[in-house]
Amino acid sequence: MYDLYAPRALFDDEHTAFRASVRQFLDRDVVAHIEEWEEASEIPREIWARAGALGLLGMGTPEEWGGGGVEDYRFRSAAAEEFSRVGANSLSAGFGCQADIILPYLVDLATPEQAKRWVPRLAAGEAIGAIAMTEPGTGSDLRGIRTTARPDGDGWVLDGSKTFITNGILADVVIVVARTSQDPAAGSEALSLFLVETGTPGFTRGRRLRKMGLKAQDTAELRFADVRLGPEALLGRQGQGLRVLMAHLPLERISIAVGACAGARAALAWTIDYVRERTAFGKALAEFQNTQFVVAEMVTELEVAQAYVDDAVIRLGKGELSAVDAAKGKWWATETHKRIVDRCVQLHGGYGYMLEYPIARAYVDTRVSTIYGGTTEIMKTIIARDVLGVR
Repeated sequence: MYDLYAPRALFDDEHTAFRASVRQFLDRDVVAHIEEWEEASEIPREIWARAGALGLLGMGTPEEWGGGGVEDYRFRSAAAEEFSRVGANSLSAGFGCQADIILPYLVDLATPEQAKRWVPRLAAGEAIGAIAMTEPGTGSDLRGIRTTARPDGDGWVLDGSKTFITNGILADVVIVVARTSQDPAAGSEALSLFLVETGTPGFTRGRRLRKMGLKAQDTAELRFADVRLGPEALLGRQGQGLRVLMAHLPLERISIAVGACAGARAALAWTIDYVRERTAFGKALAEFQNTQFVVAEMVTELEVAQAYVDDAVIRLGKGELSAVDAAKGKWWATETHKRIVDRCVQLHGGYGYMLEYPIARAYVDTRVSTIYGGTTEIMKTIIARDVLGVR
């Protein structure tokens, strides 16, 4: 019998043992609360601390800063599959931002003082982080960022607004991308990164954004009005913001691809169980040729996408995954995910439209994956420019 969760060559015994601990955490602390959190549009902070204690947030963070000291993304891949298996998509998105974006930025760029203040707390889930790149009107165009940080004595004054910020409501610290040079000749050196703490005068949160899916994962608008920052707020060197963002894109985008494959796998598992049990016209749905063909197509599409993504995870661990190859994985896996979930809903029939079935929630949760982290169209542009040698 075909098993979607049968061991794959990507994983060894350590990853399998870690997967079992993640599954235990989800079954014990998460599954019973998913609908409650979705209704409330919020996930309690104590769940972050429990996940941090398990090592779900700081696996790749150095041990001296409270992390696991294991730079092996296969552990995060195994965890992603377990989160998708139970439909904990909102929780997975929030945790992914912390583990795959916030902590790597701090580990790579923070001064010893910044690292000591934030990294152990973030790895333990005692603090929550966010990154503020997207602005109203700019979308994926980082060069169009208008938020500014102007020099003021030995510090800075930050002004601007951001939107679609993951973890924006709960965040204790936000990495803000701002323009530190208005000189058109500055080019890629016009942007810098800043650490802005909750409670800093002039930093306010706008409304909690109402989303179609991932409803329990908080997403917010953030505003900065004459926010005065000391020199210690600068993360990394002035003017290296765009370069740093580009350097971290392979991890961010392949993490989305990993999540997409995990989501498609879960949707397929639910659907295979459903069509085996559900009957129509006196026989199981699985006995109809149309069902068989659709399932065969989906399984094959998933396995092909998964093979690329698994290989990309290995290359990421070796430091060999380029931004272009990550873009290929991101667009292909997310579009495959979207396509598979849509067909799984169709096989569920009317029940696929009912939120009591996980496939219905997966349908709306899935849609954003081809948008965030760079749209499919942006991914194709990146790939085409590399292939054709044009700018």
